[in-house]
Amino acid sequence: MAKYLVISTSGNPDSNSRRMARVAFAHLQKKKVDCEWIDLRDLDLPLCDADKCYLNNGAKKLNIAVESADGILVAAPVYNYDVAASAKNMIELTGSAWEDKVAGFLCAAGGTSSYMAVMAYANSLMLDFRTVIVPRFVYATGDAFDGDALKDKKVVARVEQVADDLVRFTEALRG
Repeated sequence: MAKYLVISTSGNPDSNSRRMARVAFAHLQKKKVDCEWIDLRDLDLPLCDADKCYLNNGAKKLNIAVESADGILVAAPVYNYDVAASAKNMIELTGSAWEDKVAGFLCAAGGTSSYMAVMAYANSLMLDFRTVIVPRFVYATGDAFDGDALKDKKVVARVEQVADDLVRFTEALRG
């Protein structure tokens, strides 16, 4: 049976990408999917220095979680027309653990102009580690949220669709 991982990469305690990740995680749990949750805020990760960073306990825990998963849903904020540095640092800390995984993306941003921001990140995973990228992702702005709630029903449906697609793609490839 395939195993899944939902990762929140935001350092912001009031993160909209984390809110989307929680919706996806709850959806997968409701469907009885074997799924784990990781929030990078809880791991005290170092910046990748291509040396001692890999000995960090949080980096080890993250690497094991990524390595153990077949399908991974990454929730990331978009800052300055790119996914947050914490999301890139996660890839640098885990590297080859991403080989032959399936990945999907949930992105939150302040405005509509950066909707393609996840593409360089996805290309890196695809080209460096042969990660299969789900060709549907969610990009939502602050208008979709009301306090702690993801209020936009269309965005909720898209988050659930990406979670379902992650399972569908992963099962098809692992079949």
